[in-house]
Amino acid sequence: MNIYVGNLDFKVDEGDLQGVFEEYGNVSEARIITDKFSGRSKGFGFVVMENDNEANTAIEELNGATLENRQLTVNEAREKKEFNNKRRF
Repeated sequence: MNIYVGNLDFKVDEGDLQGVFEEYGNVSEARIITDKFSGRSKGFGFVVMENDNEANTAIEELNGATLENRQLTVNEAREKKEFNNKRRF
């Protein structure tokens, strides 16, 4: 299951994120999304857990939990919607 993790402190790295979620099961990937120009964290990331039961437990336990003095937003990731930016005149 792909899990969205929001409101991350900018100093949290992928190792920190993986460590938090590994308390609930096997983590196959932990990714912090960064600005492509500055390399700075955008304050959110994604964690992939293969076992849905473990993933759901992690979501339930970590949504609203505090990490580095920030209250996390944790939920199942949704597919990215594509936008049609073409304007009609």
